[in-house]
Amino acid sequence: MKTIVVPAKTEELDTVNAVIDAELEVCGCSPKVQMQIALAVEEIFVNIASYAYNPEIGEAEIEVGISGTPPTVTIRFLDHGKPFNPLAKEDADTTLPAEERGIGGLGILLVKKNMDQVSYSYEAGKNILTIQKKL
Repeated sequence: MKTIVVPAKTEELDTVNAVIDAELEVCGCSPKVQMQIALAVEEIFVNIASYAYNPEIGEAEIEVGISGTPPTVTIRFLDHGKPFNPLAKEDADTTLPAEERGIGGLGILLVKKNMDQVSYSYEAGKNILTIQKKL
């Protein structure tokens, strides 16, 4: 797995995407799947940058690897911020009008809909959110 550590700041999103895109391009990932992954990565990374350490700035570690048949990309987001399981919240009810919905939840719903697998754990003081997508 390729690993990078960056400050958990939204300005670092381009760096994160560049590393992930480089890995996806090596295996000939389709533009559609690459876009789905990019949307999920943006949602997760921006949430880490916005909430994990607020008001301080910590680090985010991102691991990306491709393996298996068919090839599957696995991306892990690790941070030492406040413990938070985004999968514990009930999915946003998209059948309700926008003004009747609660705040939040649409981003993680987008991640869950676009990825094949999403999991969360809290280990050794780290939030670990893992996404997987068959290429």
